Amino acid sequence: MDETITLRAGTVMPRIGFGTYKVTPDTAQQTVETALEVGYRHLDTAAMYGNEAEVGAAIKASGINRDELFVTTKLDNPYHEPAEAKAAFDRSMEALGLDVLDLYLIHWPLPRTTDYVATWATLVELQATGRVREIGVSNFKQEHLQAAIDATGVTPAVNQVEVNPYFTNDELRAFHAEHGIVTQAWSPLARGRLLEDPALVEVAERVGRPTSQVVLRWHLQRGEIIIPKSTHRERMEQNFAVTDFELDDAAMAAVSALNRDERSGSGPDDVELGTKLGKPRTYQS
Repeated sequence: MDETITLRAGTVMPRIGFGTYKVTPDTAQQTVETALEVGYRHLDTAAMYGNEAEVGAAIKASGINRDELFVTTKLDNPYHEPAEAKAAFDRSMEALGLDVLDLYLIHWPLPRTTDYVATWATLVELQATGRVREIGVSNFKQEHLQAAIDATGVTPAVNQVEVNPYFTNDELRAFHAEHGIVTQAWSPLARGRLLEDPALVEVAERVGRPTSQVVLRWHLQRGEIIIPKSTHRERMEQNFAVTDFELDDAAMAAVSALNRDERSGSGPDDVELGTKLGKPRTYQS
């Protein structure tokens, strides 16, 4: 299995990333430094998470060559208006301490309160400056993707959405495949909710691997990018060590059969400005 994937503009993205959602600023630098020590070279953060500066500090402290790292961040919800989106991008770049970003995503479409198509057009403009290599979206539904593509002629490189065995999201994944959009799975372990599922435990016992590794391997064999998160080194190592075995067809089918169309996090229709995920933030200059 290839451990990287080449995105639309030619940027190489490691298929196993390290997520930083809910990694608090007071622990983020040390957590990310540990992840880099373990071997992760793909880091996923967001302005909404409030830890971009700490992720940037960890990158600097690691001494790892910038060319060896793939860094993603995301536009926060209150800043969809084109001029505000450009200013928000500048703030993220300053916080991260980077000259060039690998991937910039619209975090949520907010279709009832923003013109997400205009926001997407702004990301297209940002990519043209050379300051971001790849652009994409997060939590977009098919109709959001189609509208953005139709209006700009530019297809997102990535859509980062919830995918896990309880929420396989296959209809959206099929749309991605049809349009050459990479599926990146957030909450790939359903926030741990499925790890004691008897059917999954049975597969894990047969394969001789922890249940978490079985789930992450299932994602990879489906062609998805994964960004598991942990603040514990042992679990970071376990989540990273999923490229040296393979699930057979029966195991893949058994994991897929766990689908309930049941989300573990917010959906695109749940998040709008004014929700807890969309409150304006105060940025330090």
